[in-house]
Amino acid sequence: QIKLEESGGGSVQAGGSLTLECAASEYIYGDYCMGWFRRIPGKERERVAAIDGEGRTKYTDSVKGRFTISIENAKKTLRLQMNSLKPEDSAMYYCAYERGCMSPSYLSVYSVWYWGQGTQVTVSS
Repeated sequence: QIKLEESGGGSVQAGGSLTLECAASEYIYGDYCMGWFRRIPGKERERVAAIDGEGRTKYTDSVKGRFTISIENAKKTLRLQMNSLKPEDSAMYYCAYERGCMSPSYLSVYSVWYWGQGTQVTVSS
């Protein structure tokens, strides 16, 4: 089992930036997808960004041009650079992993194998 641990959440004013990190307990290799999901209270968890083993990425429309997902396998770390943050980006953010995933478009809440415990992001106006 791969354990995932997020860090980097916090409070920031609108327009600011945060970088989330997800540390994996072991090296990630082969066919896989990793991604960031977020959940606002009362709403379903949504995929924000995903990346596969080939480095292909997928973003939800609301974060395109503002968020960047990357993976540094040597350090077993997934990152989400979030710029130009908006109050509507406030949520609990979760790191996720799926084994055998062939495209970041396929990563969903139903296909995730392992979840992190989440890190809170709060953006004030």
